[in-house]
Formats: sequence, structure tokens, C-alpha cells
Amino acid sequence: MDAVQDVLIWIANNVFGQVAILIGLITLLGLLLQRKPVEDVVSGAIRATLGIIILFVGVELFTGGLSDFQTIVSSAVGVEPPASQNTLDGFLASHGGSVALIITLGFLLHMVLVRLFPAARYVYLTGHLMFWISVVITACLVEAFGDLPQWTLVPAGAVLIACYWTLQPMWIAPFMRKVTGRDEFGLGHTTSVLALLTAVAAKPLGDPEKHGTERLKLPARLSFFKDVNVSTVLVIGLILLVSMAFADRGVVQEAAAAYEEGIDPWAWGVIAAFRFAAGIAILLYGVRMFLAEIVPAFKGVSDRLVPGSRPALDIPTVFPAAPTAVMLGFVAGTAVFLVLLGVFAAVGWFTLVPPMIMLFFGGGAGGVFGNAVAGWRGAVLGGALNGLILAFGQAITWGMLGGTAPELATLADADWYVIVFLLAGIAAVVPSVWAAPVAVGVLTVALLAWLSVRDRRRRRTEAAAEDKAEKKEQEAGGE
Repeated sequence: MDAVQDVLIWIANNVFGQVAILIGLITLLGLLLQRKPVEDVVSGAIRATLGIIILFVGVELFTGGLSDFQTIVSSAVGVEPPASQNTLDGFLASHGGSVALIITLGFLLHMVLVRLFPAARYVYLTGHLMFWISVVITACLVEAFGDLPQWTLVPAGAVLIACYWTLQPMWIAPFMRKVTGRDEFGLGHTTSVLALLTAVAAKPLGDPEKHGTERLKLPARLSFFKDVNVSTVLVIGLILLVSMAFADRGVVQEAAAAYEEGIDPWAWGVIAAFRFAAGIAILLYGVRMFLAEIVPAFKGVSDRLVPGSRPALDIPTVFPAAPTAVMLGFVAGTAVFLVLLGVFAAVGWFTLVPPMIMLFFGGGAGGVFGNAVAGWRGAVLGGALNGLILAFGQAITWGMLGGTAPELATLADADWYVIVFLLAGIAAVVPSVWAAPVAVGVLTVALLAWLSVRDRRRRRTEAAAEDKAEKKEQEAGGE
């Protein structure tokens, strides 16, 4: 038994936990199933893996800047993280093995659901979020039901996470097609609730054809803002430099010294803005590179192993559709969050911690999906909703996770908060650890079965109509 557990943990850590390896293996498998020549198989798998590596190089470059950004903004507004008795590190030290097992068993159950039900079309492949959602679900179960034995915690968590991975790309799929203009891949990301809310709420605000962010008409002297790299440097640079002016000097000097000893902090601030923009440019290049390989390669998996399936991929895959909307969403969300930070502090409710990484990726998601239905107004609304959700979600869920890993509240996307509220609500009504997985599992299977039957009937109706039309054409030709 221990040997099996060790194998499952190894798979979780070294396959699902390494996105480049996971995507490379999926690409390799897809090309092999299509019986492509060996040179195409090797080059395709390597390019897909390299694309992911390039993507994460870009992510590391600008998220490093976001971490400094968060420290400086926190200093500028004079906030400290709220105190907690438990820590995320301590929770992972005691429950990390269970988290890894939940990932592996959950993915197997997820694949079974996708294979059995034609309506479940998407295979979730966002590896790092597989880990984080497993941590969130594990923490929620432990918080609600105590320190459960592993043989109970792992199956319960695996069922919940398998249902989430299966359903999440489905509920955002209609709007995902609006964003990308195609149906070759889905969205596998924990900003899906935000994206869905934005796409629904933004509809009355504008016309994506008239008001699209990439079609904005600017005065000739401001036309450089149309270049997302230039606008990123200017916007991020302005926010960072203003924050530095109000931040503690020691904090700013420490951030500058970490980049290069002896550099002037203001020079570092300018360079940090350029590095942020460079990181986004690298990220977008990596996205295009790996999408060019994974999408056609996945056809082998779709044809041979999981008929009709599509890969569900990370949120940066939609950023190339509207890079200006990404920045609008980020800026709008950051502004709303900082305003609420001041309001919460003034009334003495909660000390918010600016989560710059979540503000960027969530704001980008809200911006892109809002732009797809309402143009720049929708992009601003999506970003603002992200700032609103992150502020209230952080303040509410910090205490709800106080006995396990409260820091998860400051690392969260919208879907994390929904999962915490859902599981806490079920636990409050039915004090059994199996209530949530059984209820969610039954509802998921019932929904997938109904959708699959409905889709099958629709296809039969369409096929019958096509046959009828073809017969009429033949009869007309015979006359």
C-alpha cells in the first residue's frame, strides 16, 4: 500500500505538478496516436514543452516584479498582513501527502467522467492550479470536519476536485468561444466564476465591435498607448513610482538591492516597469508557441482515447485575444481593491493585503471576457469585479480558514472563494464529511447525463434534417 501511495505522490509531484512535462507528454501522446512521422512527434513535443517553459519564464519575470510591487504598495498604504495562529507551510507539512494523492486520484476520476459523458468535453490541464485547488479543498474539509484520516480525506477530496475539473470549463465555454472565436480549447482556470459574472453583467454596457479595446481610436499624440508593451511600461511605471514615493524608504531600498547592489531605487523602479512589460511579452510568445503544438496534437487524444474532448488550458491562453483589455482589467481591479483597502481600514473591519498576482491574472480574465461582450466598458467592469471579489473574499474567508491555512485567502481567485463558501455551507447543514462529495458527485453525474442525452438527441435531429434535405435535392434533380 505504501508503494502505491509513493507512486501516486511521485506522479502528482513530477507530472501534474510540472506543467511543462504534462503538456509535453500530452502533445507526444497526441502525435503518436495520429501516427505522425517521428520527426514531427519529437519536434512537436519539444516545441510544446519549450513554449510552456518560455511562458513561465515570462511569468516568473513579471510576477517577481509583482511581489516587489505588492510589498511597496502595502508599505505605501501602511498595512500589515493580519495575524494567524496557523500557516500554509505548516498545513502543507502535515497534509501535503494527502494533497498529492487527491490530485492523482481526482484526475483519474475526471478522465473517467470525460470519457463516459460526451457532454463533458474538456480535459483539465492547468497543472499548478490542480495543486492549489487540491490544497483549498483539503483545507476546507479539515476545517469543517477536523483532522480526518487519509483514507477518508483523499477519496472525499478526489470526488470534489474531479467534479470541479469536469464542470468548470463547461460553464464558461460559451463565452470562451466569444473570446477566441473558435472551439479548439477551453479555459481551465480558477477565475472562471469571475469571467462568467463579467460576461453576463457586461452585456448591456456596449458593443464589442464598436467599443473593442483593440479598436479604440486615440489621438495621434497618444497612439503609442495602442502598443500594449508601451502602455504596460507607462502604466505600471507610474503606479510603482507613485507608490515608492509614499512607501518606507528601507522597504524600497531592500527591493532595489535584491535586484542589484548599489542601484538607485528610482532607477530600479524604472527598470522594474520595463521588466514587467518584458515578462508579459515573453509570456504571450510562449502561449502562441505551445498552443500551435498542443491544439493540433490533442486531436489524437480526442479521436482515439477521449472522443470529442478538448484541452482546458491556463488563463494566459486568452490574453493574446485582447492584450489591451488585460491591462485595463488589471488597472481597474487594482484601483477598486486599493479603495476598499482604505475603506476596510477606516472602519476597522479587516487589513487587506494587495494580492498583485491575483489582481493581474484575475483582472486580465475579467478584462478579456468583458471586452468580448461589451468592449472596453466590459473590460473595466471585469477588472472592477475582480477587485471587489478579492477584497471581500479575502476579508471573509481569512477567518473561515483560520484553523488550517488562512493565507489561502490572500492567494485566491474567485473560484476559491466559491468552493470555500459551498463546502462550509454544506458542512453547516449536514455534519458528515461525505455529504459534500456525495451531493456534488450525484448532481454532477445527473447533469452530465442529462446534457449528454440532450446533445445526442440534437445531433440526431440535425442528422435527420440533413438527410431529409438531401433526399429532397435528389428528388428535385431526378425530376
